[in-house]
Amino acid sequence: MSLTKKSEFNKNKIKVLIKRLEEKYGEVECYLSHRNAFELLTAVILSAQCTDERVNLVTPALFSRYPSPQKLALAKLTDLENVIKSCGFYKNKAKNLKAMAERLVSQHNSEVPDTMEELVALAGVGRKTANVVLGQWFKKSAGVVVDTHVSRISRLLGLTNEKTPEKIELDLNKLIPRKYWDIFSLWLIAHGRETCIARRPRCEGCMLSDICGFRELG
Repeated sequence: MSLTKKSEFNKNKIKVLIKRLEEKYGEVECYLSHRNAFELLTAVILSAQCTDERVNLVTPALFSRYPSPQKLALAKLTDLENVIKSCGFYKNKAKNLKAMAERLVSQHNSEVPDTMEELVALAGVGRKTANVVLGQWFKKSAGVVVDTHVSRISRLLGLTNEKTPEKIELDLNKLIPRKYWDIFSLWLIAHGRETCIARRPRCEGCMLSDICGFRELG
């Protein structure tokens, strides 16, 4: 399926969309378990092409063994790989995690930086990961986080015709008021898990069906 045309989302329609999502899902918390910025950053890096549930199963042992950037920077790659193996792409993720920790130690006094520029300079960190850390931990919204749920549902709704996360983010940043950037992503993720399921969307009874562009798909 492909989006044949983009629904027109004016300010009133955006208000309706946000109001319904807020009423349904409210204050959704980040799905990745974490206690500090370092744990959140690590968890988001692990979550690439992996479910949050799986990451949450892996991180307790990971953080117990490597509770700080200093410890992670000194990790043996083979040991680190064994701990995160079930997350998929574990060899590349292990290299990125170790390199990320080494840079935190050498360049940032073992602290996670709070700017987009500094975050994306870390191994394994792109805009999505940086947006999550900035928004969820530092409360500095730099843009809407675009994961697979957000990408799919924003296209179905007609909020964007774009296919890459970077371009989808640009469209969403223009449409969604800045104060909702962080929570909007969590709302769409919740909606994707509960109602707008990828392989079997429950359109009947969906609170967004009357403003959704899904009917325009062919």
